Amino acid sequence: MQIYLIWVVSLIATLGSLFFSEVMQLPPCTLCWYQRIAMYPIAIIVPLALMVNESQVILKYVFTLSLIGVSIAIYHNLLYYGIIPESIAPCKAGVSCTTRQIEWFGFVTIPFLALVAFALILILLKVPFRKGHTS
Repeated sequence: MQIYLIWVVSLIATLGSLFFSEVMQLPPCTLCWYQRIAMYPIAIIVPLALMVNESQVILKYVFTLSLIGVSIAIYHNLLYYGIIPESIAPCKAGVSCTTRQIEWFGFVTIPFLALVAFALILILLKVPFRKGHTS
């Protein structure tokens, strides 16, 4: 069951990021692009691995991509909230990584949403599952 939840989280995150950039016309910053590079494959890998009943693929690749994504998301949030200086940010061209494009309820931002998505996937991966046992 958690494998399906991982797919749902990654799909929502993928479609959400596309909604922000394509529908709301909010350009992604450099760190947002890096997080997309980590998230988008998860939305593709999980259903493919489910079709061939390969839960080990999910453990290897999804865990690695999620770990990379959560690391970037933590860094992005620290940068966004001014905990680390913007001078060490990779966002030199285009939109700044600290640009406040969305801020719901005073704390729900795009970097925060990415952090929550990657953290949820890692938490769901922590739930033990064996090959052939997906619930």
